[in-house]
Amino acid sequence: MHLLAYLLIYPFIWLLSILPTRVLYLFSSVLFIFIFYVFGYRRKVVRNNLKLCFPEKTDTEIKTIARKFYQHFCDMIFESIKSLTISEAEIKRRFKFTNLEELHKLEKENKSIMLMCAHYGSWEWIFILQKYVSYDGYAVYKKLTNKYFDRLVRKIRAKYNTYLITTKETVSTLRKLKEEGKMAAFGFLSDQSPKANKAFHWTSFMNIKVPVHTGAEKLAKELDMAVLFFKTKKIKRGYYETTFKTVTINPNEYKDYEITDMFIKYLEDMIYEAPEFYLWTHKRWKHRDKVPKEFQ
Repeated sequence: MHLLAYLLIYPFIWLLSILPTRVLYLFSSVLFIFIFYVFGYRRKVVRNNLKLCFPEKTDTEIKTIARKFYQHFCDMIFESIKSLTISEAEIKRRFKFTNLEELHKLEKENKSIMLMCAHYGSWEWIFILQKYVSYDGYAVYKKLTNKYFDRLVRKIRAKYNTYLITTKETVSTLRKLKEEGKMAAFGFLSDQSPKANKAFHWTSFMNIKVPVHTGAEKLAKELDMAVLFFKTKKIKRGYYETTFKTVTINPNEYKDYEITDMFIKYLEDMIYEAPEFYLWTHKRWKHRDKVPKEFQ
């Protein structure tokens, strides 16, 4: 069944991917109408999230942010499809980096890096970073149920020397790289919500207490990796710009969870600047009523 689904869907996706980007954005505009106005995909979740995070905003302002978010969300769907056949030259033209020297300094010091990332802007085209540095890139992802599409996603990422690894593979992979003396850039989406009963740390995110993942910080300390945050801006439709901020090159100088809290603060600042580019469809604040006493 999985193979049949792949054989039926893949040709359609491939044909879409070879279309000019301007045509794909026309399709995105049509999809936006259906998702936002007709089907209302997760509209209640998005609205509730926005009202939680921006209690001071009027209903009109909330609706405006939501509408802009869905427009961006639809663009990202077609940008993901375009990733299948987009050329290196085009993706470099569309996704710029303002201060690669931050990474180059760490390369000279033979320092692996932990990129603490978030579901903000475009995380589909960030993988072109590997074409500017000597690092091999690794990113944690959730394995797809359909093994054929899973293999396709891995292949797309590997074009730019980025390798997808599952959560279970993360620790062993990084320890092995450390033992072999190989430098790596490791991307960790640190804004996801862990299970409340398994969280080691709770912190304020958009003025709401939530559990947070601390794996990136723990691994950075264990393996002595530099920690970087990247701030992404959407310049205009289909064009992005990323600026790296070095959080620390010596993570063990910080107390437990301080680095994680710094990441959350940087993310908040980015969201306040342009909230429409954050992924509001996920129930990121679903555990807010389960805060343990020691974190209240």
